[in-house]
Amino acid sequence: MTSRRTFISQSALAFTALSASRVMGANETIRIASIGLGGQGNGNAGRMAKVPGVEIVYLCDPDTVALDRAKKAYPNAKTTQDLRKVMEDKDVDAVVVSTCNHWHVLASIWAIQAGKDVYVEKPISHNIWEGRKLVEAARKYNRIVQGGTQQRSDPLQDEIKAFLDAGTMGKIKYVRCNHYSLRNTIGKIDKPLTPPATVDYDLWLGPAKDEPIYREKLHYDWHWNWNTGNGEMGNWGPHILDDLRNVVFRDKVPLPKRVIAGGGRFAWNDAGETPNTHFAYMDTGDIPVIVDFHNLPRQKGVKAPDVYLRRRTGAFLIIECEGGYYTGSRGGGTAYDADGKKLHTFKGDGGKTHAANFIAALRSRKSSDLKAEIEDIHYSSAWCHLANTSYRLGHKYVREQAEAAVKDFQPWNDVIADFHEHLVKNELDASTLDIKMGPMLELDVAKETFVGDTASPEALALLTREYRSGYEVPKEV
Repeated sequence: MTSRRTFISQSALAFTALSASRVMGANETIRIASIGLGGQGNGNAGRMAKVPGVEIVYLCDPDTVALDRAKKAYPNAKTTQDLRKVMEDKDVDAVVVSTCNHWHVLASIWAIQAGKDVYVEKPISHNIWEGRKLVEAARKYNRIVQGGTQQRSDPLQDEIKAFLDAGTMGKIKYVRCNHYSLRNTIGKIDKPLTPPATVDYDLWLGPAKDEPIYREKLHYDWHWNWNTGNGEMGNWGPHILDDLRNVVFRDKVPLPKRVIAGGGRFAWNDAGETPNTHFAYMDTGDIPVIVDFHNLPRQKGVKAPDVYLRRRTGAFLIIECEGGYYTGSRGGGTAYDADGKKLHTFKGDGGKTHAANFIAALRSRKSSDLKAEIEDIHYSSAWCHLANTSYRLGHKYVREQAEAAVKDFQPWNDVIADFHEHLVKNELDASTLDIKMGPMLELDVAKETFVGDTASPEALALLTREYRSGYEVPKEV
Protein backbone atom coordinates (compact mmCIF):
# COMPACT_ATOMS: atom_id res chain seq x y z
CA MET A 1 0.00 0.00 0.00
CA THR A 2 1.31 3.46 -0.89
CA SER A 3 2.06 5.59 2.17
CA ARG A 4 -0.47 8.18 3.29
CA ARG A 5 1.98 10.98 2.63
CA THR A 6 2.92 10.06 -0.94
CA PHE A 7 0.00 8.30 -2.57
CA ILE A 8 -1.85 11.43 -3.62
CA SER A 9 1.12 13.08 -5.29
CA GLN A 10 1.76 9.93 -7.30
CA SER A 11 -1.85 9.34 -8.31
CA ALA A 12 -2.41 13.01 -9.11
CA LEU A 13 0.50 13.08 -11.54
CA ALA A 14 -0.88 10.00 -13.24
CA PHE A 15 -4.51 10.99 -13.56
CA THR A 16 -5.14 14.71 -13.15
CA ALA A 17 -4.14 15.88 -16.63
CA LEU A 18 -6.18 13.19 -18.36
CA SER A 19 -9.25 13.60 -16.17
CA ALA A 20 -9.25 17.40 -16.22
CA SER A 21 -9.41 17.47 -20.00
CA ARG A 22 -12.15 14.89 -20.26
CA VAL A 23 -15.48 16.27 -21.45
CA MET A 24 -18.30 13.82 -20.78
CA GLY A 25 -20.82 13.32 -23.53
CA ALA A 26 -24.54 13.46 -22.92
CA ASN A 27 -24.83 9.67 -23.15
CA GLU A 28 -21.57 8.76 -21.45
CA THR A 29 -21.82 7.03 -18.08
CA ILE A 30 -20.52 9.02 -15.12
CA ARG A 31 -18.91 6.73 -12.57
CA ILE A 32 -19.46 7.72 -8.94
CA ALA A 33 -17.77 6.55 -5.75
CA SER A 34 -19.77 6.98 -2.56
CA ILE A 35 -17.57 7.59 0.49
CA GLY A 36 -19.38 7.34 3.82
CA LEU A 37 -22.41 5.06 3.88
CA GLY A 38 -24.49 6.09 6.85
CA GLY A 39 -28.03 7.35 6.46
CA GLN A 40 -27.09 10.46 4.50
CA GLY A 41 -24.44 8.61 2.51
CA ASN A 42 -26.88 5.96 1.36
CA GLY A 43 -29.40 8.66 0.56
CA ASN A 44 -26.88 10.59 -1.52
CA ALA A 45 -25.85 7.45 -3.38
CA GLY A 46 -29.48 6.71 -4.16
CA ARG A 47 -30.13 10.21 -5.40
CA MET A 48 -27.08 10.09 -7.66
CA ALA A 49 -28.00 6.66 -8.98
CA LYS A 50 -31.42 7.92 -10.07
CA VAL A 51 -29.87 10.51 -12.39
CA PRO A 52 -29.77 9.12 -15.95
CA GLY A 53 -26.31 8.11 -17.05
CA VAL A 54 -24.89 7.66 -13.54
CA GLU A 55 -23.48 4.48 -12.07
CA ILE A 56 -22.32 3.88 -8.49
CA VAL A 57 -19.08 1.99 -9.12
CA TYR A 58 -17.32 2.19 -5.76
CA LEU A 59 -18.49 2.02 -2.14
CA CYS A 60 -16.30 3.09 0.75
CA ASP A 61 -16.80 3.12 4.51
CA PRO A 62 -14.50 2.21 7.41
CA ASP A 63 -17.28 0.01 8.81
CA THR A 64 -17.85 -3.27 6.94
CA VAL A 65 -21.42 -3.40 8.24
CA ALA A 66 -22.21 -0.25 6.26
CA LEU A 67 -20.34 -1.63 3.24
CA ASP A 68 -22.24 -4.91 3.26
CA ARG A 69 -25.55 -3.08 3.54
CA ALA A 70 -24.77 -0.76 0.64
CA LYS A 71 -23.44 -3.61 -1.48
CA LYS A 72 -26.94 -5.11 -1.55
CA ALA A 73 -28.18 -1.99 -3.34
CA TYR A 74 -25.19 -1.77 -5.70
CA PRO A 75 -24.00 -5.36 -6.22
CA ASN A 76 -21.67 -4.48 -9.10
CA ALA A 77 -19.77 -1.82 -7.18
CA LYS A 78 -16.29 -2.33 -5.77
CA THR A 79 -15.97 -1.98 -2.00
CA THR A 80 -13.22 -0.83 0.35
CA GLN A 81 -12.75 0.48 3.86
CA ASP A 82 -9.86 2.68 2.68
CA LEU A 83 -10.79 5.81 0.73
CA ARG A 84 -7.23 6.03 -0.63
CA LYS A 85 -8.04 3.09 -2.89
CA VAL A 86 -10.94 5.08 -4.32
CA MET A 87 -8.64 7.99 -5.12
CA GLU A 88 -6.20 5.67 -6.89
CA ASP A 89 -8.91 4.21 -9.14
CA LYS A 90 -8.76 5.89 -12.56
CA ASP A 91 -12.21 4.55 -13.43
CA VAL A 92 -13.88 6.83 -10.84
CA ASP A 93 -15.00 10.17 -12.28
CA ALA A 94 -16.41 11.77 -9.13
CA VAL A 95 -16.82 11.09 -5.44
CA VAL A 96 -19.65 11.84 -3.05
CA VAL A 97 -18.27 12.58 0.42
CA SER A 98 -20.81 11.79 3.15
CA THR A 99 -18.40 11.03 5.97
CA CYS A 100 -18.25 12.49 9.46
CA ASN A 101 -17.60 16.26 9.36
CA HIS A 102 -13.94 15.94 10.33
CA TRP A 103 -13.21 14.01 7.10
CA HIS A 104 -15.07 16.28 4.65
CA VAL A 105 -12.22 18.51 3.55
CA LEU A 106 -9.35 16.04 3.48
CA ALA A 107 -11.35 13.43 1.58
CA SER A 108 -12.45 16.10 -0.90
CA ILE A 109 -8.96 17.51 -1.40
CA TRP A 110 -7.50 14.04 -1.94
CA ALA A 111 -10.18 13.40 -4.57
CA ILE A 112 -9.57 16.74 -6.27
CA GLN A 113 -5.82 16.16 -6.35
CA ALA A 114 -6.48 12.78 -7.96
CA GLY A 115 -8.42 14.50 -10.75
CA LYS A 116 -11.94 13.73 -9.56
CA ASP A 117 -14.96 15.97 -9.14
CA VAL A 118 -16.62 16.15 -5.72
CA TYR A 119 -20.01 16.42 -4.08
CA VAL A 120 -19.41 17.04 -0.36
CA GLU A 121 -21.94 17.06 2.43
CA LYS A 122 -22.59 20.04 4.69
CA PRO A 123 -20.94 21.51 6.58
CA ILE A 124 -18.33 21.30 3.85
CA SER A 125 -15.62 21.78 6.48
CA HIS A 126 -14.89 21.15 10.13
CA ASN A 127 -13.38 24.62 10.52
CA ILE A 128 -12.97 27.83 8.52
CA TRP A 129 -9.30 27.45 7.55
CA GLU A 130 -9.72 24.02 6.00
CA GLY A 131 -12.83 25.17 4.14
CA ARG A 132 -10.70 27.79 2.39
CA LYS A 133 -8.15 25.08 1.54
CA LEU A 134 -10.92 23.11 -0.17
CA VAL A 135 -11.89 26.14 -2.25
CA GLU A 136 -8.23 26.65 -3.20
CA ALA A 137 -7.96 23.02 -4.30
CA ALA A 138 -11.09 23.26 -6.43
CA ARG A 139 -9.68 26.34 -8.16
CA LYS A 140 -6.14 25.00 -8.62
CA TYR A 141 -7.21 21.70 -10.19
CA ASN A 142 -10.25 23.11 -12.00
CA ARG A 143 -12.64 20.61 -10.47
CA ILE A 144 -16.43 20.69 -10.23
CA VAL A 145 -17.20 20.79 -6.49
CA GLN A 146 -20.77 20.97 -5.17
CA GLY A 147 -21.86 21.48 -1.55
CA GLY A 148 -24.65 19.35 -0.09
CA THR A 149 -27.07 22.21 0.65
CA GLN A 150 -29.78 20.87 -1.61
CA GLN A 151 -32.26 23.65 -0.91
CA ARG A 152 -30.20 25.77 -3.33
CA SER A 153 -31.72 23.68 -6.12
CA ASP A 154 -35.30 24.35 -5.04
CA PRO A 155 -36.96 26.83 -7.46
CA LEU A 156 -38.79 28.12 -4.39
CA GLN A 157 -35.77 30.23 -3.50
CA ASP A 158 -35.85 32.23 -6.72
CA GLU A 159 -39.58 32.81 -6.21
CA ILE A 160 -38.97 34.21 -2.73
CA LYS A 161 -36.24 36.50 -4.07
CA ALA A 162 -38.59 37.84 -6.75
CA PHE A 163 -41.33 38.45 -4.17
CA LEU A 164 -38.95 40.35 -1.89
CA ASP A 165 -37.70 42.39 -4.84
CA ALA A 166 -41.28 43.37 -5.73
CA GLY A 167 -41.40 45.38 -2.50
CA THR A 168 -44.83 44.21 -1.35
CA MET A 169 -43.62 43.85 2.23
CA GLY A 170 -41.21 46.79 2.15
CA LYS A 171 -37.63 46.92 3.34
CA ILE A 172 -36.17 44.00 5.30
CA LYS A 173 -35.58 44.96 8.95
CA TYR A 174 -33.92 41.79 10.22
CA VAL A 175 -33.92 38.01 9.80
CA ARG A 176 -34.39 35.30 12.37
CA CYS A 177 -33.03 31.80 11.68
CA ASN A 178 -34.50 29.05 13.84
CA HIS A 179 -34.62 25.33 14.29
CA TYR A 180 -36.19 22.90 16.72
CA SER A 181 -34.69 19.43 16.32
CA LEU A 182 -35.89 17.41 19.24
CA ARG A 183 -33.24 14.95 20.37
CA ASN A 184 -32.48 12.56 23.20
CA THR A 185 -29.41 12.19 25.36
CA ILE A 186 -26.44 10.33 23.83
CA GLY A 187 -25.66 8.81 27.22
CA LYS A 188 -22.43 8.57 29.13
CA ILE A 189 -20.45 5.41 29.88
CA ASP A 190 -17.87 4.87 32.62
CA LYS A 191 -15.11 3.43 30.44
CA PRO A 192 -14.02 4.58 26.97
CA LEU A 193 -16.06 3.14 24.12
CA THR A 194 -14.49 0.20 22.32
CA PRO A 195 -15.10 0.71 18.58
CA PRO A 196 -16.98 -2.13 16.89
CA ALA A 197 -14.74 -4.87 15.48
CA THR A 198 -16.18 -4.14 12.05
CA VAL A 199 -14.65 -0.63 12.04
CA ASP A 200 -11.14 0.30 10.90
CA TYR A 201 -10.83 2.86 13.66
CA ASP A 202 -7.66 4.49 12.34
CA LEU A 203 -9.47 5.26 9.09
CA TRP A 204 -12.61 6.34 10.93
CA LEU A 205 -10.57 8.86 12.93
CA GLY A 206 -8.53 10.14 10.00
CA PRO A 207 -7.70 13.80 10.77
CA ALA A 208 -9.32 13.77 14.23
CA LYS A 209 -7.57 13.31 17.55
CA ASP A 210 -7.41 9.84 19.05
CA GLU A 211 -9.15 10.64 22.30
CA PRO A 212 -11.41 8.50 24.50
CA ILE A 213 -15.11 8.43 23.62
CA TYR A 214 -17.63 8.20 26.46
CA ARG A 215 -20.88 8.28 24.50
CA GLU A 216 -22.83 5.07 23.97
CA LYS A 217 -22.57 4.85 20.16
CA LEU A 218 -19.72 5.49 17.75
CA HIS A 219 -21.86 6.39 14.75
CA TYR A 220 -24.02 9.48 14.21
CA ASP A 221 -23.59 10.86 17.73
CA TRP A 222 -20.14 12.06 16.68
CA HIS A 223 -22.08 15.22 15.73
CA TRP A 224 -22.17 16.28 19.38
CA ASN A 225 -18.42 16.14 20.11
CA TRP A 226 -16.11 18.91 18.89
CA ASN A 227 -13.41 16.47 17.79
CA THR A 228 -15.55 15.08 14.98
CA GLY A 229 -18.69 17.22 14.73
CA ASN A 230 -20.01 20.77 14.88
CA GLY A 231 -23.19 20.41 16.92
CA GLU A 232 -26.64 21.44 15.78
CA MET A 233 -25.22 24.73 14.51
CA GLY A 234 -23.10 22.68 12.10
CA ASN A 235 -25.85 20.17 11.40
CA TRP A 236 -28.94 22.18 10.48
CA GLY A 237 -27.20 25.53 10.50
CA PRO A 238 -25.53 25.13 7.09
CA HIS A 239 -28.92 24.58 5.46
CA ILE A 240 -30.67 27.46 7.19
CA LEU A 241 -27.86 30.00 7.01
CA ASP A 242 -27.30 29.05 3.38
CA ASP A 243 -30.96 29.87 2.71
CA LEU A 244 -30.29 33.20 4.39
CA ARG A 245 -27.18 33.94 2.35
CA ASN A 246 -28.88 32.97 -0.89
CA VAL A 247 -32.38 34.41 -0.49
CA VAL A 248 -31.71 37.53 1.58
CA PHE A 249 -28.12 38.49 0.79
CA ARG A 250 -27.87 36.95 -2.73
CA ASP A 251 -24.41 35.67 -1.76
CA LYS A 252 -23.09 39.25 -1.58
CA VAL A 253 -22.30 38.97 2.14
CA PRO A 254 -19.62 36.30 2.45
CA LEU A 255 -19.24 36.53 6.23
CA PRO A 256 -20.68 38.66 9.02
CA LYS A 257 -18.50 41.42 10.48
CA ARG A 258 -19.31 40.55 14.09
CA VAL A 259 -20.70 37.45 15.81
CA ILE A 260 -21.69 36.70 19.39
CA ALA A 261 -23.28 33.49 20.69
CA GLY A 262 -24.43 31.84 23.90
CA GLY A 263 -26.25 28.81 25.22
CA GLY A 264 -25.38 25.50 26.79
CA ARG A 265 -26.00 21.78 27.05
CA PHE A 266 -28.75 21.28 29.58
CA ALA A 267 -30.74 18.51 31.26
CA TRP A 268 -29.05 15.49 29.68
CA ASN A 269 -25.76 15.23 31.64
CA ASP A 270 -24.33 13.08 28.89
CA ALA A 271 -21.03 12.76 26.98
CA GLY A 272 -21.97 15.42 24.46
CA GLU A 273 -20.05 18.69 24.30
CA THR A 274 -22.00 20.84 21.85
CA PRO A 275 -24.90 23.02 23.05
CA ASN A 276 -28.47 21.76 22.84
CA THR A 277 -29.65 25.35 23.15
CA HIS A 278 -27.72 27.86 21.08
CA PHE A 279 -28.47 31.47 20.16
CA ALA A 280 -26.43 34.03 18.22
CA TYR A 281 -26.37 37.51 16.74
CA MET A 282 -24.63 38.20 13.45
CA ASP A 283 -23.83 41.73 12.34
CA THR A 284 -23.57 41.94 8.55
CA GLY A 285 -23.22 45.72 8.38
CA ASP A 286 -26.69 45.87 6.84
CA ILE A 287 -29.49 43.47 7.78
CA PRO A 288 -29.10 42.05 11.32
CA VAL A 289 -29.39 38.28 11.77
CA ILE A 290 -30.34 36.36 14.90
CA VAL A 291 -30.15 32.60 15.27
CA ASP A 292 -32.01 30.40 17.73
CA PHE A 293 -31.64 26.59 17.90
CA HIS A 294 -33.12 24.23 20.50
CA ASN A 295 -32.96 20.45 20.97
CA LEU A 296 -35.00 20.19 24.17
CA PRO A 297 -38.73 19.37 24.00
CA ARG A 298 -41.10 21.89 22.52
CA GLN A 299 -43.48 23.14 25.18
CA LYS A 300 -47.05 24.28 24.69
CA GLY A 301 -48.55 27.41 26.14
CA VAL A 302 -45.53 29.64 25.78
CA LYS A 303 -46.49 33.29 26.11
CA ALA A 304 -43.82 35.23 24.28
CA PRO A 305 -43.36 37.84 21.55
CA ASP A 306 -45.13 37.17 18.29
CA VAL A 307 -41.87 36.41 16.53
CA TYR A 308 -41.29 33.55 18.97
CA LEU A 309 -44.70 32.09 18.13
CA ARG A 310 -43.80 32.30 14.45
CA ARG A 311 -40.66 30.37 15.23
CA ARG A 312 -42.70 27.68 16.92
CA THR A 313 -44.53 26.96 13.66
CA GLY A 314 -41.39 25.16 12.49
CA ALA A 315 -40.01 27.99 10.39
CA PHE A 316 -36.35 27.95 9.45
CA LEU A 317 -36.31 31.49 8.13
CA ILE A 318 -38.36 34.48 9.28
CA ILE A 319 -37.75 37.61 7.22
CA GLU A 320 -39.17 40.58 9.09
CA CYS A 321 -40.00 43.53 6.82
CA GLU A 322 -41.44 46.99 7.39
CA GLY A 323 -44.82 45.94 5.98
CA GLY A 324 -45.02 42.21 6.71
CA TYR A 325 -42.97 39.08 7.04
CA TYR A 326 -42.06 35.79 5.35
CA THR A 327 -41.88 32.55 7.31
CA GLY A 328 -40.83 29.27 5.75
CA SER A 329 -38.79 26.10 5.89
CA ARG A 330 -37.67 23.37 3.51
CA GLY A 331 -40.03 23.12 0.55
CA GLY A 332 -42.49 25.90 1.44
CA GLY A 333 -43.30 29.19 3.06
CA THR A 334 -45.84 31.98 3.40
CA ALA A 335 -45.71 35.78 3.21
CA TYR A 336 -48.00 37.92 5.39
CA ASP A 337 -48.72 41.61 5.61
CA ALA A 338 -48.27 43.62 8.80
CA ASP A 339 -51.77 42.66 9.98
CA GLY A 340 -51.12 38.94 9.53
CA LYS A 341 -53.10 38.63 6.30
CA LYS A 342 -51.72 36.00 3.95
CA LEU A 343 -50.16 37.54 0.86
CA HIS A 344 -48.70 34.54 -0.92
CA THR A 345 -47.93 30.86 -0.36
CA PHE A 346 -44.75 29.36 -1.82
CA LYS A 347 -44.35 25.67 -2.58
CA GLY A 348 -41.12 23.94 -3.57
CA ASP A 349 -39.59 20.49 -3.79
CA GLY A 350 -36.92 20.76 -1.10
CA GLY A 351 -34.15 20.54 -3.68
CA LYS A 352 -34.89 17.20 -5.33
CA THR A 353 -32.87 18.12 -8.43
CA HIS A 354 -29.62 18.86 -6.54
CA ALA A 355 -27.93 15.61 -7.59
CA ALA A 356 -28.99 16.15 -11.19
CA ASN A 357 -27.56 19.67 -11.03
CA PHE A 358 -24.18 18.25 -9.97
CA ILE A 359 -24.19 15.72 -12.80
CA ALA A 360 -25.18 18.37 -15.36
CA ALA A 361 -22.21 20.49 -14.28
CA LEU A 362 -19.91 17.47 -14.63
CA ARG A 363 -21.03 17.15 -18.24
CA SER A 364 -20.76 20.85 -19.06
CA ARG A 365 -17.50 21.33 -17.11
CA LYS A 366 -18.85 24.69 -15.94
CA SER A 367 -18.73 25.42 -12.22
CA SER A 368 -21.09 28.30 -12.92
CA ASP A 369 -23.80 25.71 -13.62
CA LEU A 370 -23.71 24.54 -10.00
CA LYS A 371 -26.46 25.69 -7.68
CA ALA A 372 -24.19 25.22 -4.64
CA GLU A 373 -20.67 25.97 -5.87
CA ILE A 374 -18.12 25.21 -3.20
CA GLU A 375 -17.05 28.75 -2.29
CA ASP A 376 -20.62 29.84 -1.55
CA ILE A 377 -21.13 26.83 0.68
CA HIS A 378 -17.76 27.41 2.33
CA TYR A 379 -19.08 30.78 3.45
CA SER A 380 -22.40 29.37 4.66
CA SER A 381 -20.56 26.71 6.68
CA ALA A 382 -18.22 29.38 8.06
CA TRP A 383 -21.15 31.36 9.53
CA CYS A 384 -21.91 28.26 11.60
CA HIS A 385 -18.27 27.84 12.64
CA LEU A 386 -18.22 31.45 13.84
CA ALA A 387 -21.27 30.93 16.05
CA ASN A 388 -19.65 27.81 17.48
CA THR A 389 -16.37 29.65 18.06
CA SER A 390 -17.99 32.41 20.09
CA TYR A 391 -19.84 29.82 22.17
CA ARG A 392 -16.69 27.75 22.78
CA LEU A 393 -14.86 30.86 23.99
CA GLY A 394 -17.71 31.68 26.32
CA HIS A 395 -17.59 32.51 30.01
CA LYS A 396 -20.29 32.56 32.67
CA TYR A 397 -23.53 34.02 31.37
CA VAL A 398 -25.00 37.13 32.95
CA ARG A 399 -28.32 38.11 31.44
CA GLU A 400 -27.83 41.88 31.75
CA GLN A 401 -24.42 41.65 30.08
CA ALA A 402 -25.80 39.48 27.30
CA GLU A 403 -28.59 41.94 26.57
CA ALA A 404 -26.16 44.87 26.60
CA ALA A 405 -23.89 43.17 24.04
CA VAL A 406 -26.26 44.24 21.24
CA LYS A 407 -27.63 47.63 22.16
CA ASP A 408 -30.88 49.13 20.88
CA PHE A 409 -31.96 45.98 19.03
CA GLN A 410 -35.11 44.59 20.60
CA PRO A 411 -35.16 41.32 18.62
CA TRP A 412 -31.93 40.30 20.38
CA ASN A 413 -33.58 40.91 23.74
CA ASP A 414 -36.51 38.85 22.50
CA VAL A 415 -34.14 35.96 21.74
CA ILE A 416 -32.73 36.11 25.25
CA ALA A 417 -36.20 36.33 26.78
CA ASP A 418 -37.27 33.34 24.69
CA PHE A 419 -34.22 31.42 25.88
CA HIS A 420 -35.23 31.94 29.52
CA GLU A 421 -38.83 31.06 28.73
CA HIS A 422 -37.61 27.88 27.09
CA LEU A 423 -35.68 26.92 30.21
CA VAL A 424 -38.67 27.55 32.45
CA LYS A 425 -40.94 25.44 30.27
CA ASN A 426 -38.42 22.61 30.50
CA GLU A 427 -38.37 22.98 34.30
CA LEU A 428 -34.77 24.19 34.33
CA ASP A 429 -33.48 26.83 36.76
CA ALA A 430 -31.11 29.22 34.96
CA SER A 431 -29.28 30.02 38.20
CA THR A 432 -28.12 26.40 38.50
CA LEU A 433 -27.03 25.87 34.87
CA ASP A 434 -23.67 26.20 33.16
CA ILE A 435 -24.79 28.84 30.65
CA LYS A 436 -22.09 30.33 28.47
CA MET A 437 -21.94 33.68 26.72
CA GLY A 438 -19.19 34.17 24.19
CA PRO A 439 -17.33 37.31 23.15
CA MET A 440 -18.40 39.56 20.29
CA LEU A 441 -15.95 38.36 17.66
CA GLU A 442 -14.79 40.90 15.07
CA LEU A 443 -13.70 39.71 11.64
CA ASP A 444 -11.54 40.74 8.75
CA VAL A 445 -13.93 39.26 6.22
CA ALA A 446 -11.48 39.24 3.30
CA LYS A 447 -8.80 37.43 5.30
CA GLU A 448 -11.29 35.18 7.16
CA THR A 449 -9.69 35.85 10.53
CA PHE A 450 -10.37 37.69 13.76
CA VAL A 451 -9.13 41.21 14.43
CA GLY A 452 -8.83 43.60 17.35
CA ASP A 453 -9.11 42.42 20.92
CA THR A 454 -10.97 39.28 19.82
CA ALA A 455 -7.97 38.00 17.85
CA SER A 456 -6.83 36.11 20.93
CA PRO A 457 -4.66 32.99 20.66
CA GLU A 458 -7.66 30.94 21.80
CA ALA A 459 -9.94 32.39 19.11
CA LEU A 460 -7.37 32.10 16.33
CA ALA A 461 -6.69 28.48 17.30
CA LEU A 462 -10.35 27.62 16.66
CA LEU A 463 -10.11 28.79 13.05
CA THR A 464 -8.27 25.55 12.39
CA ARG A 465 -7.29 22.42 14.34
CA GLU A 466 -4.42 20.03 15.04
CA TYR A 467 -4.39 17.15 12.56
CA ARG A 468 -3.32 13.60 13.27
CA SER A 469 -0.07 12.56 11.64
CA GLY A 470 -0.61 11.25 8.12
CA TYR A 471 -4.01 12.88 7.84
CA GLU A 472 -3.10 16.56 7.69
CA VAL A 473 -5.06 18.97 5.53
CA PRO A 474 -2.25 20.41 3.40
CA LYS A 475 -1.28 24.05 3.76
CA GLU A 476 -0.39 24.06 0.07
CA VAL A 477 -2.99 22.15 -1.90
